[in-house]
Amino acid sequence: METPIIGPGATGMSLANIKVCARCGLRYDWRKSPSSSLKMTYCSSLCEKADLGFTLEALLRHEKATKEVTPGV
Repeated sequence: METPIIGPGATGMSLANIKVCARCGLRYDWRKSPSSSLKMTYCSSLCEKADLGFTLEALLRHEKATKEVTPGV
């Protein structure tokens, strides 16, 4: 079964790309989500932070900075 295309224009928007945010319940196109690490779960980094207490991007930056400062690790 083909995924329906909705919206204006020749290509429109494929419903296969629409997800529901785990935090706020809004529908969003996961390919355009600013939540860089969890695009398939949260509509934005604000929802990611509100649900997890941090963003994975911030956690990765913190871990990288810690490794650079810690000698002998």
